[in-house]
Amino acid sequence: MTKPSMLRRLCLAAACALICAPALAQNAPPAPYPSQPIKLVVPYPAGGATDTLARTIAQKLQEAWSQTVIVENKPGAAGTIGNNFVTKAPADGHTVLVAITALIQQPPMMDKLPYDPLKELAPVTMIARSPSMLAVPLDSPAKNLKDFIAMVKANPGKHNFGSYGAGTSSHIQGSLLNQQAGIDLVHVPFQGAAPLVTNLVGNQLSSAFIDSASARPHLQKMRPLAVTGTQRIPGMPDVPTFQELGYKSFEPYGWFGMLVPTATPSPVVQKLSDEVNRILKMPDVVAKIEALGLWTAGNKPAEFAKIMQDDYAIYARIVKDANIRLSQ
Repeated sequence: MTKPSMLRRLCLAAACALICAPALAQNAPPAPYPSQPIKLVVPYPAGGATDTLARTIAQKLQEAWSQTVIVENKPGAAGTIGNNFVTKAPADGHTVLVAITALIQQPPMMDKLPYDPLKELAPVTMIARSPSMLAVPLDSPAKNLKDFIAMVKANPGKHNFGSYGAGTSSHIQGSLLNQQAGIDLVHVPFQGAAPLVTNLVGNQLSSAFIDSASARPHLQKMRPLAVTGTQRIPGMPDVPTFQELGYKSFEPYGWFGMLVPTATPSPVVQKLSDEVNRILKMPDVVAKIEALGLWTAGNKPAEFAKIMQDDYAIYARIVKDANIRLSQ
């Protein structure tokens, strides 16, 4: 073979390799997940329950997969900044949202959101859940929910309920009680659960809707009348659920969950879900979650998706009927 002929063949081979390389790359199997550091995005400041849960799971994931897992706090705009960040992230399972119930409560209250949580986020698993309770000060004459409703009806415009902020679960629950009981409790919003509890036990409020985690350290200083959810709270066997007392739409629990961008491949979502569910069964993790006053959850992506959809429908109806709006 002559040198020019050999040169031509080498050039043709090189050109063919360049042409075929992109096609081969497209057909190549994806790198095993996880193939790079994982980021758990918390749309709230560091130090809260959501942040604590994220850091607990991050540590266990890192140990299990020998891959760096970091927690990144992106607070602001009631969580919508962090939520939006994850919806726009690459859909490869390496950017994960650690969200709370507000994710599905906010859309019906706001005219415009840069994302649709039910369409742009794929549920991975629920991490934990928490019921709420309607509580009154210890020296309140109301000994049960029936007494409380009668007291409010007998004194129109004189009683109130506190919440830990406009548009929060406690605001929605108080508005729902007003609707169903036919009463006129005045809404008093606070900036978080801590000042809400302080004002309730200090007898500055007639009542308050408080999540069980926030109420737990102060139960000796207040009187719970009823709890949300579908079962009574362990340790409070004498406090009935709203459902038992004939009230509807108080069934949803507050929850903490993990989600990823919708286009994330199903095998990746499933692998992450399986691993987090395994972690949620670890005794030390269960103990840490329960120490926060929460109940360990854990479920399959499809199960979490159904809960989100069902809860969204309930909250959207309540928000519409009570005309709850949030400014943006």
